[in-house]
Amino acid sequence: MDLQDRLTAARHRIQEACRRSGRNPEELRIIAITKYTTLEVTEQILQLGVSDIGESRWQDARTKWQTLGALGTWHFIGHLQTNKVKDVVGKFDYIHSLDRLSLAEEIEKKAAALQTAVNCFIQVNVSGEQTKQGVSPEGLFTFAEQIAGMEHLRIAGLMTMAPHEADPEATRPVFKRLRELRGELNARSVLKYEVTGLSMGMSNDFEVAVEEGATWLRLGSVLFGS
Repeated sequence: MDLQDRLTAARHRIQEACRRSGRNPEELRIIAITKYTTLEVTEQILQLGVSDIGESRWQDARTKWQTLGALGTWHFIGHLQTNKVKDVVGKFDYIHSLDRLSLAEEIEKKAAALQTAVNCFIQVNVSGEQTKQGVSPEGLFTFAEQIAGMEHLRIAGLMTMAPHEADPEATRPVFKRLRELRGELNARSVLKYEVTGLSMGMSNDFEVAVEEGATWLRLGSVLFGS
């Protein structure tokens, strides 16, 4: 299959997952994870109507962003080192990996200097895996309180990565828990606004994530091949 066919197939699977769970497909956005693709392929996915582009390293994204930056919405999806914030703020519209206070402070500082605001997802390590970044579910609310007063940092939602399972159904408790945490965060009114986004679901498990309330899907290999 070519890129158009794979995109069409992925959208069909999303629509079917929405039908099963009584959701509106308009509530979901695909982020095309282009970190392993070329400039030409990234341009092609933009031309096919996927306007959200995900990259995890500025070094790899630089040429794509410099050439195609105005054509899409750019998402930083990788672990972000504090000393790399200067490369990301002002270029990427969303950061999906906010996981510690020192990073929040640096994003706030840089965004204030640029007189801009950055949409961030708090990364939550729901599965508790040692190899994954993120605040713990128990630490989410304290962390949200610590950053609540930062004027140039807006929490767009919560993000998690489920374990890679042979049976995607096994990821359901992780996605369900993130949705519950978002509800609890809003019920506690920790922030001055409602947090709506759930960045969860990748090529291996996105249909389960859709059924559990995902609003942003991070799709790479299902679109571009392995």
